[in-house]
Amino acid sequence: QVQLWESGPGLAKPSQTLSLTCTVSGEPITTNDAYWSWIRQPPGKGLEWIGYILYTGSTYYSPSLKSRTSIWRDTSKNQFTLHLSSVTPEDTAVYYCWRSIGGGLAGYWGQGTQVTVSS
Repeated sequence: QVQLWESGPGLAKPSQTLSLTCTVSGEPITTNDAYWSWIRQPPGKGLEWIGYILYTGSTYYSPSLKSRTSIWRDTSKNQFTLHLSSVTPEDTAVYYCWRSIGGGLAGYWGQGTQVTVSS
């Protein structure tokens, strides 16, 4: 069974960098054709895709967030990490990591972690 678990601080101050780590068990993140994504859901809003890291280590980010986003991995720990810089209260959301299977929202999801940006 593939499981994903988000971890990181639940609070961040404006202008700081948000850092979250997804730990994966049950499948190497280097598995052929696997995409590993970060998704978020602000309060009262829908899901927003942030970006992904491919099994090769290549990355792609949402055009609306790419200037502030970086994703990298540690294959020895089977983890991938999100950094979102210059955060504002609009970045307050539940953040999920996600292993895509097919199209749409199919796949394996982490439990989600609440991040609040506030001074």
